[in-house]
Amino acid sequence: MKNYFTIILCLCFISAFSAKPKYQYVKIKTTFGECIIKLYNETPQHRDNFLKLAAAGTYDGTLFHRVIKDFMIQGGDPDSKTALPGALLGEGTVGYTVPAEFRDSLFHKKGVLAAARDNNPEKASSGCQFYLVQGKIFTDQGLDDLENKRLNFKIPLWQREIYKTIGGTPHLDHNYTVYGEVVKGMELIDSIAVVKTDSNNRPLEDVKMTVTVLKRSESRKLEKEIAKLEKAAHTSSQKKNKI
Repeated sequence: MKNYFTIILCLCFISAFSAKPKYQYVKIKTTFGECIIKLYNETPQHRDNFLKLAAAGTYDGTLFHRVIKDFMIQGGDPDSKTALPGALLGEGTVGYTVPAEFRDSLFHKKGVLAAARDNNPEKASSGCQFYLVQGKIFTDQGLDDLENKRLNFKIPLWQREIYKTIGGTPHLDHNYTVYGEVVKGMELIDSIAVVKTDSNNRPLEDVKMTVTVLKRSESRKLEKEIAKLEKAAHTSSQKKNKI
């Protein structure tokens, strides 16, 4: 009987250890620090493509070649690996595009990962270039103006609240595919967004990156940390509401 229970405990331990994370994560590392990005399951084609390129080392040594404060930082152009100082970047490709994967629940709040693209009518994404949103905080009036002058849809109330508190770039919604978000190291975006740039928005000093895929064990540990932080934030919120 003792051996039986030992076997059961071992099986439980193995099962827990091999549990699959809910999401897949990548780490972007630069001289300005690093961040960890959760890739959305709701956009599987973009998720899988990014993981493939990261695992192959395609992004290693590429630059954040287009930086605009209060907007976004863009990178992933393979031509940027060997670009001369001051060279215009942004036209590099991996030879294919990824079909748009627009989801109403995924929008351009601060910290999201989204796909760059050209002006193709299908709004298909670049196979490699991406951007991380910094954006800015909006007022109700600012969001109303966007709806009336630039958008052909109403921003849901719950999304408006996020644009009014966290910030973002709502005018890009429904036009560029959002497929992930920073879950750790948001300050990386703010640090890069303020670097000095030339007339083409390229940083005067190269901002190189390496991109790696988190291992399963690392992803599980990260999700536990996130769950713990979310629980603490929820508990704190409940206490404030009781006061």
